[in-house]
Amino acid sequence: MKTLIFKSAQQAEQKASSLIMEMVRAKPDCILGLATGGTMERVYENIVAEYQKGGVSFASVQSFNLDEYVGLAPSHPSSYHTYMKEALFKHIDIQTQNTHLPKGDAADPVAAADAYEALIETSGGIDLQLLGIGKNGHIGFNEPTSSLRSRTRVKTLTTSTLQANRQYFDSDEEMPHFAITMGIESILSARHCVLLATGESKADAAAHMIEGPLSAICPASALQFHQRVTVILDEAAASKLKLKHYYEQVHPAGEDRLYA
Repeated sequence: MKTLIFKSAQQAEQKASSLIMEMVRAKPDCILGLATGGTMERVYENIVAEYQKGGVSFASVQSFNLDEYVGLAPSHPSSYHTYMKEALFKHIDIQTQNTHLPKGDAADPVAAADAYEALIETSGGIDLQLLGIGKNGHIGFNEPTSSLRSRTRVKTLTTSTLQANRQYFDSDEEMPHFAITMGIESILSARHCVLLATGESKADAAAHMIEGPLSAICPASALQFHQRVTVILDEAAASKLKLKHYYEQVHPAGEDRLYA
């Protein structure tokens, strides 16, 4: 697990953007795993800015998003379909048919989850998976106690996750309590995982993920099993790391050195 620590959130977000664009330039027909959330908005803004300058093309790229709320149609303003369209897809040259998200409004969400997992596998698997982390250590919507061998499925959202995401729904709107999410083993099947966390509120989760014991109570700790993980943090998110000085010794100022 490579841990890169940057002075600011903006520098951390730029690094995550750069890794995605490097992947696309190196392999124009790559398959990207994408994430949503407030932190990812800046990542996508950086990508859009580079695309508008002619620095990268997504014409042959496929994408698979981590998750979607059960019960929300793609057109719902709080769906992740809408998020991705507004934050990224409509601003770049990616082909609509190559952008994939779970079907949250499927009549049978369990069958939809199985079909989504199968589509990822038949497409060749994910080259680079972008991840955030919840305050409780979740990745995707794999809440604490999720099976570390789980594949794409329907999960019940915790109260803390519902509270954190409440802001994205109208105040008088009933928020979905279930989501279709890639499982932990689905995520670990990606060839490279890039996790971005910024802000003091993510410091405990980041420390548990990187330095804590491998445990289902912190689903992100399963990334310790992966052979190629790049964790990108700002100073605030890295503040609880016991070996922070060592990570900074290995990767000064977030320098992505060959040897870790």
